[in-house]
Amino acid sequence: MLSNRLGIVLMTAVAPAVWGSTYLVTTELLPPHRPLLAAVLRALPAGLLLTALTRRLPQGSWWWRSLVLGALNIGAFLALLFVAAYRLPGGIAATVGAVQPLVTAGLSAAFLGDRLTLRTVLSGIAGVAGVSLLVLRANARLDAIGVAAALGGAVVMATGLVLSKRWVSPAPVLATTGWQLTAGGLLLVPVALFAEGAPPSHLTAANLLGYGYLGLIGAALTYGLWFRGVRALPPTSVSFLALLSPVVATALGWLVLGQDLSSLQAVGALIVLGSLIAAQTQRPRAPVPTPTTPAPRLQPASAPVRENA
Repeated sequence: MLSNRLGIVLMTAVAPAVWGSTYLVTTELLPPHRPLLAAVLRALPAGLLLTALTRRLPQGSWWWRSLVLGALNIGAFLALLFVAAYRLPGGIAATVGAVQPLVTAGLSAAFLGDRLTLRTVLSGIAGVAGVSLLVLRANARLDAIGVAAALGGAVVMATGLVLSKRWVSPAPVLATTGWQLTAGGLLLVPVALFAEGAPPSHLTAANLLGYGYLGLIGAALTYGLWFRGVRALPPTSVSFLALLSPVVATALGWLVLGQDLSSLQAVGALIVLGSLIAAQTQRPRAPVPTPTTPAPRLQPASAPVRENA
């Protein structure tokens, strides 16, 4: 059982680790100033591909549930993420977004009956501190709208995680992943057209390679692994894995782009990894049993029956 859980955790962790490469791919391969277009082309084609491969459409209430989950996990989250990225330095956006595990833990306690333990809270605080050491810069400036967008992104993603655990579809994971990516991508289309205008008329081979990577690897593969983990693991455990993204992004900036890596950043990365391990190794506690009315006792068959006079 333990090895099976470890395997699921490691496979789920692949998703945020791959998402950590998004910054590198965006800056090196994609056209500038088109973040929402990147979000649409990342989500919508991948969603349509998975839906076509699984040949499953939502049934009954899963039409509107897929729309809600797609809006939270994909559409609204990516839109708020890009607003925060445009209005804030990356360090502040990542640090504010790192509160997501704490928000998820609180929502899980409120709506799923999970226990909010001291270990989870301390791991969440350590995760925020580690990310801030990893990516925050002394000259970073605050922007109220950007901070609100980053916090809103953490809240909608946490809400999507908890609802994904509460609403378990009878369809395969890849099918529900396709529904959510399609719904989220469709919701992003009008937002992208309004904010950025029509897509560019000419795309280079590098642009196509970047969009292909984000769609096939960064969405179809990784979101399938992510939502598989959401089904199998507590939502708080899954949310802590998202802290891998800034760690991988920093490592790729150092390895590929030649960016400096200070000793303080290395300490931050170790703190983040420590908080991840602490969150994953915590044993889930059983929910408090609900008291039930005891069944009436049956008299033994051998007991004598008394008749009233």
